[in-house]
Amino acid sequence: MKILAIDDQKLVLIPLESRLKEMGYEVITETDGVKGIELFDSFKPDLVIVDINMPTISGLEIVKHIRKVKNSNIPIMILSGNTDDEMITQGFELGVNDYMKKPLSLTEVGLRTKRLIGAPENMDATKKYSNTIIQERCVGVVIPCYNEEERLLSKEFTDYIDKNSGYHLCFVNDGSKDKTLEVLNNLRKGREDFITVYDCEKNGGKAEAVRQGMLYMAKQEDLDYIGFLDADLSTDLADFNDLVTTIENSDYKIVSGSRISRMGANITKESARKVISMSINFIIRKILSMDFKDTQCGAKIFHKDVIDVSFKEKFVTQWIFDVEIFRRITLHYGLDKAKQMLCEQPLKRWIHADGSKLSMKDSVKIVGQLGQIAWYYRKGKK
Repeated sequence: MKILAIDDQKLVLIPLESRLKEMGYEVITETDGVKGIELFDSFKPDLVIVDINMPTISGLEIVKHIRKVKNSNIPIMILSGNTDDEMITQGFELGVNDYMKKPLSLTEVGLRTKRLIGAPENMDATKKYSNTIIQERCVGVVIPCYNEEERLLSKEFTDYIDKNSGYHLCFVNDGSKDKTLEVLNNLRKGREDFITVYDCEKNGGKAEAVRQGMLYMAKQEDLDYIGFLDADLSTDLADFNDLVTTIENSDYKIVSGSRISRMGANITKESARKVISMSINFIIRKILSMDFKDTQCGAKIFHKDVIDVSFKEKFVTQWIFDVEIFRRITLHYGLDKAKQMLCEQPLKRWIHADGSKLSMKDSVKIVGQLGQIAWYYRKGKK
């Protein structure tokens, strides 16, 4: 029993193909709609699974080709994030047999596949499958790492991407002197399509590590959004996913996590750090002319079309590059437009992790770096 799956996002196709093959089906996938039509002719599938929104040719055009040009009645299932009633109606009028909206579980896809074409003879009915979720969008996450051999929570990262498709993690080894690179390469084994290890031979600091990772991930065509996250997971992946949900359901170009203490949130900081943070934040608000509560949270998500403006040039400072990002956006788009593009979203959880590389002495130096930023960008440089 053969299945052809067509979707322009590889991160969606990989877990889908894996699950259907586990169930005993013969599966071919394609990210290009035109090539998908060619495969339909040569592969002669028993079921076609197709996305609607694709760059070269829409999924509905593929359905039309199968039904009108090829005059075929084979089952067609649509997996799409498109919920437009007119589009759904058009799909059924063209002859699709099922329409499933992303995000959805692979378990449900498997059940509906069996309903449409039956189960393969070699299928193990007693086997238990993981309930992986196919996301509507694909997200790249850059995680800078410097001497994280002891602190890296490898299992938390792998467990999350195993259960949530659509995420590609890019760990940037910032010239670590311990066995961080070895740990990262071991973490990547068996998950090469979902984890990248970007190795910087020399330590350039967090700002440069994030910049290099963001620019690298921006070249990946199937990613909709790209963000960065601290390796110690002081902000966890579930909270990061909430930031992604906000940006995909709005017109914001950048959504930044905020460690604001509030009812129902688990936010912990050292008391001394909190005092210094409040003082620094006052200066930052003056520099940016924005009422930001917390620019320095290590969890942010970006629309791909602002990556170049935000990260193309090297940062002036090593630690407070977040302020430089917002300043660059303001200079490029103007203050009023920038305010419409930026969103600060309170986190549900943020825990200060032991072993932080930023000492109290370093925190004091930040004030001097803020002065450096104010002077540099006042000159109109970007």
